Amino acid sequence: METITKDFNHIQTAHCENGVATSLLRYHGLDFMSEPLVFGLGVGLFYIHIPFMKINHGPAISFRTMPGEIFKRASRSLGIKIARKKFRNPVAAQTFLDQKITEGTPIGCQVGVFHLTYFPREYRFHFNAHNLIVYGKEEGRYLISDPVMETVTSLSPAELEDVRFARGPLAPRGHVYFPVNVPTITDAQLRKAIQIALRKNAWWMTQVRVPFIGSTGFNYTAKQIRKWRNKLGAKQAGLNLGQIVRMQEEIGTGGGGFRFIYAAFLEQAAERLQDDRLSRLSEQITRSGDLLRASAVRMAAIYKGRNTEQQHFEEVADGFDEIGALEKATFLELYKMKF
Repeated sequence: METITKDFNHIQTAHCENGVATSLLRYHGLDFMSEPLVFGLGVGLFYIHIPFMKINHGPAISFRTMPGEIFKRASRSLGIKIARKKFRNPVAAQTFLDQKITEGTPIGCQVGVFHLTYFPREYRFHFNAHNLIVYGKEEGRYLISDPVMETVTSLSPAELEDVRFARGPLAPRGHVYFPVNVPTITDAQLRKAIQIALRKNAWWMTQVRVPFIGSTGFNYTAKQIRKWRNKLGAKQAGLNLGQIVRMQEEIGTGGGGFRFIYAAFLEQAAERLQDDRLSRLSEQITRSGDLLRASAVRMAAIYKGRNTEQQHFEEVADGFDEIGALEKATFLELYKMKF
C-alpha cells in the first residue's frame, strides 16, 4: 500500500542532523523549534583534533559533537523519547519503514552520501553520517525530505537501500529514528533546558583537561601546523590543510557555519531568558566563525600551491591560536555565568 504522510512541511537548513531534528519535532507539534535551538539544546558546538586517527590520510578534526548526539541531547533536554532501530537485513529494514509510513509517521534515516543520486557528483564521497527524512511513498518511490536540499525529492527502493546500507566507517545499517510520546513543552521548561545546555556546552569547550579537545584543541592544531611543512614536506603538509578545509567547509556546515548557528542560538537564548549578556557572547562566536572562514581561505591557497612557504603555515597556525583564545574566553565567561 502506498501512502503519503499528511501535512509534512519540508524545511531547508544548513546542517542535516539539525534539520531532521527540527522537522520531526515541528511535525509533532513543537512549532517553536528552529535549527539554532536544536543545535544549542543538543550541545552541538565542539572542537576536537584526534592525534591517533586519520581520515582520508589526513588529520581527524571535528567542529561539532558526534553524529547523532545533537538530536539525542536536544530531545532528552525536553523529556522527549526517541525510538531507534538498526537492521541486519535490508528486507526487514524496508518492511519496518513501510509500516511506519503507512501509520503516517515520518522517519529519520542515517545514510551514506556516496550513492545519494540526487546529490551533485562533486558532493558525493564516502561519508556515512548524513541524515534525511522519509515521509511517504508514491508511485513506487520513497518521498525524501533532505534538509540540505531546497525542495523534496524521491528515491527508488533500490536507491534508498544502497544509502541505508552503505559500507565503511559509521555504516548506518539501516538506522532509523523518530520521536514518540512528545509532551507539551512549557516556556519554563524550555528556559530551563536552554540554561542547562549553555552550561554543558561551555563545560565541553573549557573544562575537559585534554589538550586536543575544546578550545585548547585549536592551539593543539596550531602546533601541528607549524611542524608539518618541515616534518612531512610541503606537498603532504598542504594535503593536510586541504583535509582540514574539507572537514571545516564541506562536511555539514563546517567550522565557521556551526559557529554562526550557535551564535544564532545565543541570540534566541538571550531573547527567551531576557539576558543581554548572551547577545554579546553571540557576537564573539560570530567573530570566531569569521576567523574560521578566513583561515579556510588561507589553507586553500596553500593546498592549491599558491602559498607554500613556512610563513604561510605560520599565518594559518596564528589564526588557529587566535580562534582558540577567543573561544576559551567566551566559553569561560559562559561557564561562570549565573542565570
